[in-house]
Amino acid sequence: MKTSTTKRNFLKALVRQRRLKPQERIANRLGYMGTGFMMTAPHLLPDTTGVVVYIIAGVISIPQVFVAKQWNLVAVNLNVAIAYTILYFT
Repeated sequence: MKTSTTKRNFLKALVRQRRLKPQERIANRLGYMGTGFMMTAPHLLPDTTGVVVYIIAGVISIPQVFVAKQWNLVAVNLNVAIAYTILYFT
């Protein structure tokens, strides 16, 4: 019995509990919504609707990766938004 208590205490020491700040919560929710749009867009792509959904997905996914300081994903999402915006207007 003592080993399970020791193990639990050790595992609890490895994890830090903290509450998310409001901007982190909003950014995460926008990121989840952007991911959903990103998953839906390929099925709509032959039409203009798919291009617009890709643009929206790229733009609303940016806050989540920006708050998390994942700069490579910020660049990827900006690239998606810019590329599909150019495609939309050409």
